[in-house]
Order: sequence, then C-alpha cells, then structure tokens
Amino acid sequence: MKKQRKYRIPANYMDIVYVPSEKLTFDENEEGCVVLKVENRGFFNTIAQKFFHKPRFSHISLDKYGTVVWKCFDGKNSVNDIIEKMKATFPEEADRMLDRTVHFLRILAVNDYIKKVKKEEV
Repeated sequence: MKKQRKYRIPANYMDIVYVPSEKLTFDENEEGCVVLKVENRGFFNTIAQKFFHKPRFSHISLDKYGTVVWKCFDGKNSVNDIIEKMKATFPEEADRMLDRTVHFLRILAVNDYIKKVKKEEV
C-alpha cells in the first residue's frame, strides 16, 4: 500500500512576520547603522578561540539598506510592509527592492538571525 503524502500549503511569503532571534544582540554605531553581535559557538569555534585567538563574538555591520530592514523587525511588519517601506525610503531603487529585500531576508533566516512569528505573538 502506497502511503499518501500530505502537502502543506505554505503561507503567502509576503504576509510572513519576522522578529530578531534571541541568540544575538544588536546596537547602532555612530552612523546610525545596526551592528549585530553574534556569539561564535560550537566545537570548531571553541578550538579556533583557544588555539588561534579568534574572538568569541563577531560584529556584523549592516549597511543603510540592511539597517532599514532590521528596524522593521518588530513583530508587526510583514514582508510586504518591509518592502513598501524600503521603496519609500529608497525611491531611486524601487524597481530592485523586492529582489534585494527578499534575498536579504533569506540570508538572515538561513543564519538564524531572524525567526517567523504570528502577528498576535508579539
């Protein structure tokens, strides 16, 4: 007997809401850009820290585009809201903003810097 697969219908990507992960902290530098402070954990990072004097924390500075996106992660703004804000903030690049923002969100999600939530959770 062949087992039937259940397909889950994914939510519309433009309606997804993100918040920053609890694993990292962030701050702003003198220029007003967001700087993420990420702890380097794990076996290989521990070896690198002990033997090669690598830092325990990495500081990732976001550019002006990344800063605007990061400040939208409040649990209320959907992906569509973030893209509209990016288009309003940078009107000269409005035609590229959808691809640019979605790609940046994908990078943040893959590295566990952001997580999906429901609008009601925050």
